[in-house]
Amino acid sequence: MNLSEAFCRKYGLKLAIVGRPNVGKSTLFNRLCGKRMAIVHDKPGVTRDLKEAFGQLGDIPLRLMDTAGLEDKSDDPLMGGMKIQVLRALDEADVILFMIDARQGMTPLDQAFADFLRKAKKPILLLANKCEGKGTEEGLAEAWGIGFGEPFPLSAEHGQGMDSLYEALLPHYKGPLEEEKEVEGDEAAPLQLAIVGRPNVGKSTLVNQLIGHERVLTGPEAGVTRDAIAIDWEYKGQILRLIDTAGMRRRANVTEKLEWLSVSESLTAIQYAQVVVLVVDATQPLEKQDLHIASQAIDEGRCLVLALNKWDLISNKLELLGDLKARLASVLPQVRGIPMIPISALKGKNKEKLLDAVLDIYALWNLRISTSKLNRWLAEIVSHHPPPLIAGRRLKIKYLTQIKTRPPTFVLFSSKSEELPDFYVRYILNGLRDAFGLEGVPLRLFVRSGKNPYADKD
Repeated sequence: MNLSEAFCRKYGLKLAIVGRPNVGKSTLFNRLCGKRMAIVHDKPGVTRDLKEAFGQLGDIPLRLMDTAGLEDKSDDPLMGGMKIQVLRALDEADVILFMIDARQGMTPLDQAFADFLRKAKKPILLLANKCEGKGTEEGLAEAWGIGFGEPFPLSAEHGQGMDSLYEALLPHYKGPLEEEKEVEGDEAAPLQLAIVGRPNVGKSTLVNQLIGHERVLTGPEAGVTRDAIAIDWEYKGQILRLIDTAGMRRRANVTEKLEWLSVSESLTAIQYAQVVVLVVDATQPLEKQDLHIASQAIDEGRCLVLALNKWDLISNKLELLGDLKARLASVLPQVRGIPMIPISALKGKNKEKLLDAVLDIYALWNLRISTSKLNRWLAEIVSHHPPPLIAGRRLKIKYLTQIKTRPPTFVLFSSKSEELPDFYVRYILNGLRDAFGLEGVPLRLFVRSGKNPYADKD
């Protein structure tokens, strides 16, 4: 039984997965999600931000919150912000899943965490993780004494003990009324909006400004964000899923596995996004890595919007904007007119203008043009500039149709399609962009020969 995201959002049992660092919280989070949503690494303290996702256990829909592992004494300057996010998860949860490492038994930090959780006054299930092997009996016995009832032995990595967890969660799940079950699947899917860029250009600061509160951790040092953090939000009636990503350095500079995993998460976010906002430091604009990230988004067929951050620090604004537009047109000629929005993420300047540009380009990305309009335009443009002669005979342009949206994709039927020069294909493509207002959107045009299968369709 696969439950839809809309159903999980509306009726899901909200679980906060908490515990000290490196006990397997993110592994359990991924297990309940049914896919890898959080980075898992042997290094303690990988998770920093509160990560949310939907999942299920049997027929129970879940709204999951993966939290940072807190420590009593830490030199991490972000620990204060991490604690605030854990408190938020505890406040919102229906049930708290408190995880310990059964192989290590109860540690003083586990005991401190337990005292911290008692103040939440929420149902708490004690999960003794890493029970896939021998040598955990002593740890389980110690867990009894913590005062949270019977510990549930499980192995998040191997999926053992999920049946016992299901039975423990069942009394806390009320489920929808029979008459409410019809709502499943009726909720519009959110617009997937990925915020990407090099490290320390202001991505997380921008996300916090857009949603109006400190949802993700920020700091002056690079590499604060590690996971791709998804946040559901709404702007002008459009549901948005903002995805804050880790900074992407040049591949040659990525040497540690943890950073490689973070960058992989960012690339996945681009692949699944519909609109990509590339945050650029306007004081160091359009470096090679910026253009590489932009090219990756375009190659995936995604809409791209450039957010020129720290614009308040620029003195020669008009000159710089002109230079950026010229360079972008030169380096990425396949997508003309990419929106560039000057912003200040720190001060929130132009954030509405940025979101309006996102909605506008998303609408273009979904645009469908009727076959009749396309072919009236095609006849005019071909008569104005006919295709070239090949071996003394002029190639014949027969028909043009749009076969899909997201991105707009067209098929042009021509005699001897393999001989139609690239420059003429670009002429058609650029004409399409100008005639139908498709500035800034990636377009795809395929040339085919033979009988037109769309001739009787509009």
